[in-house]
Amino acid sequence: AAHIRLVKRLHCALLNTKLSAFSASIRRCSALSYPRPHKEFTSERVRRTFIDFFKEGYEHKEVPSSLVRPRGDPSLLFVNAGMNQFKPILLGCADPRSEMASYRRVVNSQKCVRAGGKHNDLEEVGRDVYHHTFFEMLGNWSFGDYFKVEACAMAWRLLTEEYGIPAERLYVSYFSGDAASGLPADEETREIWLSMGLRPDHVLPFGMKDNFWEMGEMGPEGDGSLRSLPRCSVDTGMGLERLVTVLQGRRSNYDTDLFTPLLSAIHQCSKAPAYQGRTGDADVGRVDMAYRVVADHIRTLCVCIAEGVYPGMTGAELVLRRILRRAVRFSTEVLQAPEGALASLVPTVAHIIGDAYPELHTESERIMDLIHQNEVQFLTSLKQGRRVIDRTLNTIDKDTAVFPASVAWSLHRNLGFPLDLIDLMLEERDKMVDKKEMKELEDEYEKLRCQSEEDDGDGVDQLDLHSLAELQIRDVPHTDDSLKYSYSLGQDGRYVFPPCRASVLALYSEGSLVSEVGEGQRCGVILDRTNFYAEQGGQAHDQGYFTKDEPQDVLFPVERVRLAGGYVVHQITAAETLRTGDQVLLHVDETQRLGCMVKHTATHILNFALRELLGPGVNQRGSHVAANRLRFDFSVKGSLSVSQLQQVQALVQNIIQQNAEVHIEEIPLSRANQIATLRTIDEVYPDPVRVVSVAVPVSDLLNSNTVRRTSVELCCGTHLLRTGEIRDLIIVSERQMVKGISRIIAVTGDEAKAARETGQVMQEEVKSLAARVGVDNALSLPAAQSLSKEVGLLTDAVESTSIPQWQRRELQSHLKALQKSSNTTIRKLEIREATLKANDLLEKHSNKAVLVDFVQTDSTSILMKTVNQLSKNTPDSLVMLLSHLQTSEKVLCACQVPKGCTSVSACEWALAVCERFGGNAGGSDVVANGVSNATNVTDVSEILRWAEKFACGKIKNVD
Repeated sequence: AAHIRLVKRLHCALLNTKLSAFSASIRRCSALSYPRPHKEFTSERVRRTFIDFFKEGYEHKEVPSSLVRPRGDPSLLFVNAGMNQFKPILLGCADPRSEMASYRRVVNSQKCVRAGGKHNDLEEVGRDVYHHTFFEMLGNWSFGDYFKVEACAMAWRLLTEEYGIPAERLYVSYFSGDAASGLPADEETREIWLSMGLRPDHVLPFGMKDNFWEMGEMGPEGDGSLRSLPRCSVDTGMGLERLVTVLQGRRSNYDTDLFTPLLSAIHQCSKAPAYQGRTGDADVGRVDMAYRVVADHIRTLCVCIAEGVYPGMTGAELVLRRILRRAVRFSTEVLQAPEGALASLVPTVAHIIGDAYPELHTESERIMDLIHQNEVQFLTSLKQGRRVIDRTLNTIDKDTAVFPASVAWSLHRNLGFPLDLIDLMLEERDKMVDKKEMKELEDEYEKLRCQSEEDDGDGVDQLDLHSLAELQIRDVPHTDDSLKYSYSLGQDGRYVFPPCRASVLALYSEGSLVSEVGEGQRCGVILDRTNFYAEQGGQAHDQGYFTKDEPQDVLFPVERVRLAGGYVVHQITAAETLRTGDQVLLHVDETQRLGCMVKHTATHILNFALRELLGPGVNQRGSHVAANRLRFDFSVKGSLSVSQLQQVQALVQNIIQQNAEVHIEEIPLSRANQIATLRTIDEVYPDPVRVVSVAVPVSDLLNSNTVRRTSVELCCGTHLLRTGEIRDLIIVSERQMVKGISRIIAVTGDEAKAARETGQVMQEEVKSLAARVGVDNALSLPAAQSLSKEVGLLTDAVESTSIPQWQRRELQSHLKALQKSSNTTIRKLEIREATLKANDLLEKHSNKAVLVDFVQTDSTSILMKTVNQLSKNTPDSLVMLLSHLQTSEKVLCACQVPKGCTSVSACEWALAVCERFGGNAGGSDVVANGVSNATNVTDVSEILRWAEKFACGKIKNVD
């Protein structure tokens, strides 16, 4: 969002020519509605009319909606405006080989989600009739082509002629300026509207709040200053939902054909009365609010899940999780809908907007499954959360009205409880969360999150759009990075990476282009050519160094390599003075580069193997390739079984052993899309594009009429020339990140060999340990406890060590059984020892109302079991046993009182004793335990006497 604000704030930059129908006044038109509703304007026709108007009438290129989860833009959780996908153009950093770089006039309908971040509408949804978390933004764009005059004329004709909105009903607004920002009023736009025949009282000035849209807290220029963009662009658009409301003559977005089928479906599966459109105090029981929440949220869930954004624990996934749980809460608690009702609405959403977004039809089954799984999980969490609240309320003073904020925060962060739901549940019991403490917890969490983001932030090599424009004005050519692919296999079978001679064309430091940098100064270096791979396509950037022609012995280590608008920027810390015009010789780190090539080719083969084994429903959801390992995220219903993991590895290993040739060819994107088995992900690809095919030449794939089963993908990364160099691949981790998406981590070569060998060693250790655990009858308690500890340590080692994942699963299963067996043995031995101790104590203390004594043991478990044995034999007695641990000067305490005892509870007794002697305790009314401190006690029997006296006093008071 930071970049967006710059684009939106720069004077002359991206003028939002917002008609009143586009912004606040559309609500006025909506509320008044038409005398004669335009019933023929279905939502589908409204969307199509907008696109065709600009496409056919004004030569705009129709572009598809981008994904609602932006790729390569960490500043945004979701696409929250139509302009998001065009940020590379506006910031001057679009890949010059991509189709986007050629955009001049475009039109589209963009899927948007506003939940999280600066513009967060989540909590407003349902309270009124026009806020949404998901909406469609219609937009027409000019990038350095037409500007204000044409944009105003097109918009006016669209609204008044195509849509037939009466001209006299429309008002337009223009920016009235802002003295604090140094921005004058946009009188030019005002004069344009007046020249088109609008009455002066229909052309209204608005200031920063209403007519200067900012999506982030700040732009790339941290001081908040405003600078003109290198070229003027214009965005004219409006929300589909509000426009449909006007054209269908309705008073609410929820009364249009985008929502009425959903509201009807909700009514059919709930026990609530039909939707009546009420708000505020008139909406008794918040029933209509619940209808709106569920209708809005199910649309958001469908759109996001269809694109692979699943409810999870961080970032956009966490926001989606909150949306789902908010919908479940209103569905089950307010509308009284049964479990599964939310998922049953998915086909209705697909019916309404599926023609515009076909993925809703193809992914409907997966969407329903994920929503239902998450609903069941949340309902379980609700029950668990209620138990936590009940337990907490039982431990705090009944007279206090304040509920611990730490518990509420834990419910929110760990169980996904909405904070407002916690407040509501506590309000029913006349309690409330300590808001000050809660704010401190939220601030601390936000601080840690921001620190994490700063740690992951960009370096100094990120060219800003003004520097990019300056490079273009200077006619600095884009970097020729084709030499990153110039490597070969030598006669000895080793890869050869020739150095690259280049000239320094520009230096970027501290936010501007400079002619030279001195020793110790960090900067970005732009060369005319390079053999370094810049970070992109999920592959890590190259490492290495370059030297100057004179002197040649001074190395400039390259710390990072990034792409920006066709320029490859090498981030360095200058070892000595470096100037534009200097000649340099670049050397890539060959080991690191080869490691990335191995992992990238292995990733393609792994992708192919997963799809071959699990079917076409497997889709890549992300990947990262580094020299030491690869990470691959993919859609799948659940974690892979041991057998599936073994089969995937075997299929990959087979392709490796074939030493198949890796064919790479650059062809037009349109031809590449003709390959039947081509694997693509939702990326903006350059044109022409590189096709990477394993074992089958690209020309054969293009010319063959039969489907060839092989790995073939569009990819800009560096790859092996033959698969044999991978040598081996082991999946060392596979787990579900969120429901429906798994992550695989794999190693290759020597690391894979080491993982196999370590796995074998651990298998032998588990086998040996199993043999010793099996002879439980011959074990003493210390020996059994020692074995149990060994099982635990080996379990931890199996969990954390790099071994084959299929083997890890098998060993974990075996160790779990061993731990269960070991625990059973220990429990039997402890009961045997506790029985012996209890019998000795019964002979010593017979028929005592209060039984307090010392027992020699260092185990709280044995102490508790001994207390339990005594209580069984003396059911009317109050029993407390203590054990003095002389090495630590601690005293263990355990006690039990008869059920229904009115004189004293076990928890009260244990807490009184332990607190008296510098310790603490906890438990229930019947059983409790704790630890006290004997450091300052001259005679530990003093604790025993005090404990007995306390209990006797309580009994006496009752009598």
